[in-house]
Amino acid sequence: MGRVVQYYESFDEWGRLEREPVELTVNWHFIRQYLPDQGHILDNGAGPGQYSLKLAQHGYSVTVSDITPRMVELAKEKAAERGLLDRFDGFEVADAADLSCFGDGHFDASLMLGPFYHLQTEQARTAAAKELYRVTKRDGFIFAAFMPRSRHLITSLLAPRHWRPNDNVDTIAEFMETGIFDHTDEGRFTGAYYFNIEEIRPFMEGSGFETVGMIGSSNIGSLLNREQWDYWKQRGDEEMSKLIRLLIKTADDPYVLGASPHIMYIGKKSG
Repeated sequence: MGRVVQYYESFDEWGRLEREPVELTVNWHFIRQYLPDQGHILDNGAGPGQYSLKLAQHGYSVTVSDITPRMVELAKEKAAERGLLDRFDGFEVADAADLSCFGDGHFDASLMLGPFYHLQTEQARTAAAKELYRVTKRDGFIFAAFMPRSRHLITSLLAPRHWRPNDNVDTIAEFMETGIFDHTDEGRFTGAYYFNIEEIRPFMEGSGFETVGMIGSSNIGSLLNREQWDYWKQRGDEEMSKLIRLLIKTADDPYVLGASPHIMYIGKKSG
C-alpha cells in the first residue's frame, strides 16, 4: 500500500470533491436517509474529511480513520478550523483491513467511501468488509464505495494516453479480466481495483450485510464535460437545483450504474 499512501500524501483530494460536487451531494442525500438521528459514526478511509465534517455539523460524534497520515492530519486541521473538534472522538491512522483499534459493535453506522478502491487482493477486500461488519452495531447501516470496471473501460477508451498502460486493447482486455489497474506514469492514480457491478451485492452479503440499495454517486452527470456543465450553470441556480434532483432521482437506476465512476453500496448489519 506504500504507493497508494504516497499518491494521497500529495494528491488534492479535498479539491477533487470541490471540483466534482455532484458525488458528495448525491452520496450525502442517501446517507442522511439511513443514518440514525444521533450516534457515533465511523468515517473509515475518510481522506481529508469532507463527510466527517458534514456528520459533525449535523450533531454526530465522529471517528476518522485513514491509511494516509497526511489525510488524517488534514481532517483534524479542517475540523479545528471550523470549531468542530469537540464533535470528534478520534483521528486514527488505520488500514481498512485491520481495524483492531476499534472494538466490536462500536459504531452506530459506518462509512467506507474509498478503501475498496485500492484493495487489489481478494483476501484484503474480504478482511475489510468483515472489519466493517465487526465494528458496526447490529442493525447499523453502512455505506461503502466501489469503482465499477465498466466505467474505467469507457474512460480508458476515451482517454488512453491519460490512463496508461490502458492505451492498447490487449491491456484493456486484461484489465477487464482482473479489475487491477496500476498506472504506468509516476504520481498518477494507481494501485487500484475495480469491481464488476454484479459482484458487489453478493460480495457484501457474503460478509453478513443485508443489501438496502446501490446508487451511482455521480451517475450520468459524470458524462458531461466542462462546457456542458457550464451550459447548465449559466441557466441559473434554480435550473441547477432541478438537475441535481434529477441526478438523485436516477442514482439508483440499475441501468445507469455503470456510467458512474463511483458506486455507493448501502447495507445493514443484520443478525
